[in-house]
Amino acid sequence: MEPQLLDTVADGIATVVIHHPAKRNAMTAGMWRALPPLLDRLAADPGVRAMVLTGEGGTFCAGADISTLRGSPDEAQTLACRAEEALAAFPKPTLAAIRGHCVGGGAQLAAACDLRFAQEGALFGITPAKLGLVYPASSTRRLVALVGPSTAKYLLFSGELIDAERALRTGLVDEVPPDGELAERVAEFTRVLVSRSRLTQAAAKEFANGRTDRDAHWAEQARGSGDTAEGVAAFLERRAPRFTWSV
Repeated sequence: MEPQLLDTVADGIATVVIHHPAKRNAMTAGMWRALPPLLDRLAADPGVRAMVLTGEGGTFCAGADISTLRGSPDEAQTLACRAEEALAAFPKPTLAAIRGHCVGGGAQLAAACDLRFAQEGALFGITPAKLGLVYPASSTRRLVALVGPSTAKYLLFSGELIDAERALRTGLVDEVPPDGELAERVAEFTRVLVSRSRLTQAAAKEFANGRTDRDAHWAEQARGSGDTAEGVAAFLERRAPRFTWSV
């Protein structure tokens, strides 16, 4: 099978799989190009409530396919940044489910997700210093926001790999389930996401990402949505809420 991004939708969850096992799921130029339109399609699908990004088999993503850097490194980096920004802008909750290596462009994609769950034994690294590349400013800022300036400098200056436990301590990862339980935990958590208010999630995502010009918009959405009334009624009646607002 050619290197590609595979996607499925089930029970409100879109799963996008980075599929290039011959090169540990390294991203080719074609895969970088394919990600933004794929995300646009999933964002427009009312049946999609959240998205999981993962890699084929035992590796998340080993980065960019180095062969793509032989021609024009600037063009390759531009493609990666466009894909990263499209992922960060996806309007619904996103979660990276990480096994094995999450390195270079793979870490760039994982950092653009809202949350990251990693299997025990996963390894993380950001490796432009090994190739003489300047890591993009937007990607650097996103990394600093996750892990702080000191850990970001450690990763960027050295290109060294860190394990899942250290990634958890520094904030690069949100959960490290017990060995062998990543898939079960991701499925459990995404079921929780699907059950919650999309209004709350969409507004929280914008606010957490630093947007400051939509307070009035979200206040108006809340007043007209009916989600608050439904949530309170469901709590008082001791039943699951049936939220209706959608993106």
